[in-house]
Order: sequence, then C-alpha cells, then structure tokens
Amino acid sequence: MSTTQREDEMRPVKSFAFAAVLLLSSALSAAAQSAREDIEAALPKFTDAFNSGNAAAVGQLYTEDAALLPPDGKRVDGRKGVEEFWQGAIKGGMKNLTLKALEVEESANLAYEVGAFTLDAPSKDGALSTLVGKYIVV
Repeated sequence: MSTTQREDEMRPVKSFAFAAVLLLSSALSAAAQSAREDIEAALPKFTDAFNSGNAAAVGQLYTEDAALLPPDGKRVDGRKGVEEFWQGAIKGGMKNLTLKALEVEESANLAYEVGAFTLDAPSKDGALSTLVGKYIVV
C-alpha cells in the first residue's frame, strides 16, 4: 500500500480524532484554582472516561452549550450531541487517548488551552494506527 493511499484512508479517522478534541467547552470553577489547574485536573478525567468507554462521563465534562467543530463534518452542538459523538468514536474502535496541555491562557472569564494528543484508531483494514495531533479547548 502506498503512503498516499494510506494517508487517504486515514484522513476520515484523523479528522474525526481531531474534531473529537477540537473544542471542549468546559466550565472553569469559580474557586481559587487557576485555569491551568482546572484544565490539568480535567485532562485525566477526560482520558480515563474515554479509555474506559464511558461516553456519558466524557459528555459530562462539557457544558450544555458545548460545540465540536469537525474539520470534515457538521458542527456538533450540546452536551448530548457531544456525548453521542464520543460514543461513535469509542464504538468505532478508537482507544488509548492521551492529552497534554501545552499552553493555557486566561483573561477575565475566558480561557483557552492548546494541547497535543495521541490516539489509536483503526484504519479501513482494521489495523490500529497511532494518530498524533493538536487541539484547542475554549
């Protein structure tokens, strides 16, 4: 199989994986913790829930008005929609998600995180490939 053909087969999987972590609109606590501390605390909750196949727990990490913006798909709105999106990823065989916050900025009542992820995802032939990418959370 050529590299180009392999890349073409992986494009939908990469897009799905990228979209899955593209926009996580999580509520930052009003407590004394900084945005970085809140985000660092949320990352293992997210990966643990995803890697255990618990899409409902992943969904609970999003606000009711959350939005996912898949690069090759329709916008996914709301906590329930996001939960269904994650359930599709889990049922599709995605696993072994890791997340790492690289940059966190906050100003007044807004914060964003830029991070990196790895994820094992099946290709069309069923073989797992490790995807490496970046994401942003607002």
